[in-house]
Amino acid sequence: MLQTIAVVLIDGMAPFEFGVVCEIFGIDRTEEGVPAFDFRVCGERAGEPLRANVGVQVTPQHGLDALVDADLVALPAATIREDYPLAVLEAVRAAHARGATLLTVCSGAFLLGAAGLLDGRRCTTHWRHADHLARRFPSVVVDPDVLFVDDGDIITSAGTAAGIDACLHLVRRELGSAVANAIARRMVVPPQRDGGQRQYVQMPVPECRADGLDPVLTWMLDNLAEEHSVASLAARAQMSERTFARRFVAETGTTPHRWLSTQRVLHARRLLEETQLGLETVARQCGFGTSALLRHHFHRVVGVAPNDYRRTFSSVS
Repeated sequence: MLQTIAVVLIDGMAPFEFGVVCEIFGIDRTEEGVPAFDFRVCGERAGEPLRANVGVQVTPQHGLDALVDADLVALPAATIREDYPLAVLEAVRAAHARGATLLTVCSGAFLLGAAGLLDGRRCTTHWRHADHLARRFPSVVVDPDVLFVDDGDIITSAGTAAGIDACLHLVRRELGSAVANAIARRMVVPPQRDGGQRQYVQMPVPECRADGLDPVLTWMLDNLAEEHSVASLAARAQMSERTFARRFVAETGTTPHRWLSTQRVLHARRLLEETQLGLETVARQCGFGTSALLRHHFHRVVGVAPNDYRRTFSSVS
């Protein structure tokens, strides 16, 4: 049962991500059929102000003893650091061992990693921090493509909006769709979003580690709509096919086919954001030929369908 919610704050906490948890669980919406939550804002010491990362302070009303009977312990984003407060780590470990569900928003996953609670488990965080999380905690399975990961008693989420997704998902899981929909309606957000955080990730053109293939890559980018084969590209680079394929992987980190497909998807993203061209025209201009092939590759790279991406990101009214 989801009734008692304890939010744990530390110095450097992010107010917006803290606000996400407050908005879902801290507002009385009993008139709309949402159960009343016992909502507790906790710090290492009750009544001691904590610095936020934007020049304000927040004073928790509760200490860590308020985690003792919490059904959910939420950890909003905070400045990533080498050492987290030992008392906070121990309190979170104890709450988890007692059976509490843990939920993180964005970089809150680093605190769980420092507590050793993500070892061997799948999780996520903001795409900008995913590699850092994986390097720092090698036994953790980091999925950078999803909005959130529900691993039973631990739920981790990506950026701010993904924290809303994770919280609503938990409400839906524990209290049903009607309650989750009521909260989402009040917040004017979708009760469920499609896709993952890949659609928000900047994907720059891969840089070569040497100058050897730079002219060929530039020519490929200028001629995405044309057909390209390893044989034709090798001839342009004045190499054998075998040497070209080996050099291409060495300099770009991927195969010619996958590199070209990714660059075509990037071009399609720009056209979907900046133009009103139909999918068939976008597909032809990007070198995919058909909208069906565009949809296949676009979903593989970005994680959502082209039309869904356009509805979210189009700058053309």
